[in-house]
Amino acid sequence: MHTAVVIGVGFIVLGLSLALGHALGGMSGAARFAVYFLPVWLLAAAANMTIGIKSAGYSAAEELPVLLVVFALPAAGAVIAWWRLH
Repeated sequence: MHTAVVIGVGFIVLGLSLALGHALGGMSGAARFAVYFLPVWLLAAAANMTIGIKSAGYSAAEELPVLLVVFALPAAGAVIAWWRLH
């Protein structure tokens, strides 16, 4: 359940990034902010992994697949948004 919530937060942050980019620079700004979202989301996903390792007691090997899914789904949305908007 926690993983689904984190992925949902990723899509919300992506939507906010696209809206901010659009407000600041139109469609090209939204495309630019879709790219800016990627490293920000990677850091957030890595922080989620760190919390899983430190607080929940999972090993890095157990958390790595979760990191990949948590990062990949919103990141794929960002890449699709960039592709359609640029």
